[in-house]
Amino acid sequence: MLPLDAGGTDALRSVPRRRRVPLPLTFGAAVAGTAVLLPIFYLVVRATERGWGPVADTLLRPRMLQLVLRSVGMAAAVTLGSLVVGVGGAWLVTRTDVPGRRLWRVLLALPLAVPSYVAAWAWIALRPQLAGPVGAFVVLTSVSFPYVYLPVAAALRNIDPALEDAARSLGRRPLSVLWGVTLRQTRPAAVGGALLVALYALSDFGAVSIMRYESLTHALYRSYRASFDRTPAAVLGCVLVALAVLLLVAQRRRRGPERVARVSGGAARVAARIPLGRWRWPAAALLAGVSALSLGVPAWSLAFWLRRGTSTTDWSRLVEALGTTAWVAAAGAVLTVVVALPVGILSARYGGRFAHAVTTAAYASHSLPGIVVALSLVFFGIRFAAPLYQRTPMLLFAYVVLFLSLAVASVHNSVAQAPPRLDEMSRCLGRSPLWTWVHVTMRIAAPGIGAGTLLVFLTIMKELPATLLLRPIGIDTLATRLWGYTEGASYAAAAPFAAAIVLLAAVPTALLTGAWMDRR
Repeated sequence: MLPLDAGGTDALRSVPRRRRVPLPLTFGAAVAGTAVLLPIFYLVVRATERGWGPVADTLLRPRMLQLVLRSVGMAAAVTLGSLVVGVGGAWLVTRTDVPGRRLWRVLLALPLAVPSYVAAWAWIALRPQLAGPVGAFVVLTSVSFPYVYLPVAAALRNIDPALEDAARSLGRRPLSVLWGVTLRQTRPAAVGGALLVALYALSDFGAVSIMRYESLTHALYRSYRASFDRTPAAVLGCVLVALAVLLLVAQRRRRGPERVARVSGGAARVAARIPLGRWRWPAAALLAGVSALSLGVPAWSLAFWLRRGTSTTDWSRLVEALGTTAWVAAAGAVLTVVVALPVGILSARYGGRFAHAVTTAAYASHSLPGIVVALSLVFFGIRFAAPLYQRTPMLLFAYVVLFLSLAVASVHNSVAQAPPRLDEMSRCLGRSPLWTWVHVTMRIAAPGIGAGTLLVFLTIMKELPATLLLRPIGIDTLATRLWGYTEGASYAAAAPFAAAIVLLAAVPTALLTGAWMDRR
């Protein structure tokens, strides 16, 4: 998943002068925006089609308030824990002389390769008694703190140390400088990362289900599977969407117009390392403990259960699931980027209210829980698109809705790096717009778009709830196979599939995080 500062509506302010928008570009962007909004629109229609009486009955149940409080409480706790670990780890790695900085830099980012349901499986397979709120908190925090660590670490490397020097010259103590100057400048990055964590924790389905923590997502899935009356499930989905929207509004108001700027002239200066003295090795031990919880426990659990389950592994199912995962993720990534192209190009090259609206809709999809989108498409497919229900096109459409924001951010940023003046020069030399786009703009934008495609591929490969509800009958990915074995407490049988997911995700995660941090 991309940090919030990688793209978004703020980036629309830096577009060139208005030009006439090509009709195909407008049509493509309109289709993309409609595709994103369709599932939510139909979910509301499905929840209210029997009138507001059943909706009110569902909302006014004491169980509903309990579910909301449990979900919001878990999201708040995970966000706070991720802020502490992410900000603290970023400061130690970037600003201090803690031993092994380069190693910790990589290890603190690698939990992004571990899906929450894999981490939950690893913990509960070793310690079943951890099931409950404590286990859910530990798992979600261990896999989500990199969303705070990565942008804060980048911000710490890029902020101007002149303000810190000025504060020290005025007699401020080191702790006061750290809290009042250094960390204050990283607040936009920390707030953006905290929003990602909160949305992640609120919409998570796999970890809370495996840890048997009753949240809105888990209750929604059970309501859908256990009853012929699907109205309560639709209402629960609307509640999840409402909570996500409230989070987005609160984040925007909290973040406000705050910007950080350099105050010193000349080239950017690297901040001096802060000597930790006798705290160097305790700090390293703390980082080692974080890595042990986020990476060591899953690795140990995988090794333990692989030794037990390898002899009984159905290798044909593993190979089949691996191939299905790779194919579906690749198809979904390519389709998502294709749909994102007109939106990203429109926002980067033309701007305007229409571009702003479509881009905002695309980024809003980032807040949609996967299980909500899947549930909406289940309702829609059964009633209006029966030939596509539980078929690959419906599943790919769900991926487009869920991950369009990632692709739009990559396309926008990549196209924005190609100066419009180069396009104008090419046309002045008699080249057609199509030739100019292929041989000039795309040559500059292609690496960034390729990285975005890889990011979407990685995210789709780890996705569980939408794949679980929408996959074609008889087709399983690594995630759904792992889910099936875990539901039956067949931990040894699930181990090879969990290992395959982690190994398949580790390489692109390392490439993406390393490239992004170097660029920042």
